[in-house]
Amino acid sequence: MAAADPLLPAATTARQPNRLLAAIPPAEQNRLALDLTLVELAAKASLYDIDEPISHVYFPLDCVISVVADLDDETVVEVATVGAEGFAGLPAFLGATSSPHRAFCQVPGQALRLDVDVMHRFFAGDGVLHQLMLRYTQAVTVFLAQNVACNQLHTSEQRCARWLAQTHDRVGRDTFPLTQEFLGQMLGVRRATVSLSAQVLQQAGLIRYRRGLITVVDESGLHAAACSCYDVIRREFEKLP
Repeated sequence: MAAADPLLPAATTARQPNRLLAAIPPAEQNRLALDLTLVELAAKASLYDIDEPISHVYFPLDCVISVVADLDDETVVEVATVGAEGFAGLPAFLGATSSPHRAFCQVPGQALRLDVDVMHRFFAGDGVLHQLMLRYTQAVTVFLAQNVACNQLHTSEQRCARWLAQTHDRVGRDTFPLTQEFLGQMLGVRRATVSLSAQVLQQAGLIRYRRGLITVVDESGLHAAACSCYDVIRREFEKLP
């Protein structure tokens, strides 16, 4: 997205657009522009916490947001991820003031932030964005349902490949920061299992892992190594603009 884009502050360069915001008509973009704030999100930056008020929604540009469930004091399982295809803060969009889950930045980068109250006032004027966010909600529903089946039926190597392929799609670059400990939390498996899965993918020449950085070396090979859930979820999100 170039600096001239009406959704960005003057003299600001974003590394890639948010697909939902890029799809709305120019007049609607101009109406929304003054209420959007471009932010740089660091890894592990909190967007909202369990049962705490959700004050903003976030439209990722090249960061990735993780929504997780804390099952006990030590177990964290990823529920969903959000990238440039959508927005984080779905409970607030649907009318809830809080969530039993928490959301934080998984892969650092840029996002556009919108106050929840401003969002609801904006939707009172109708417009394309409201419809796009409803369609995105349907895609997330498919994503969540597919995750349940995936966690039960597919191997850790397949799930690891799917997660890495989806993250690669979202960030728009081949190298991104990721620790094995963090990936284990996201997949709900032990670190040793993640280490073995990553080693298999690396030995196959699909990825390279070094000092907390993942580099996708063979994108098509990584897609082929992922379970069928990758294609099911990708097709659903490709229905969006």
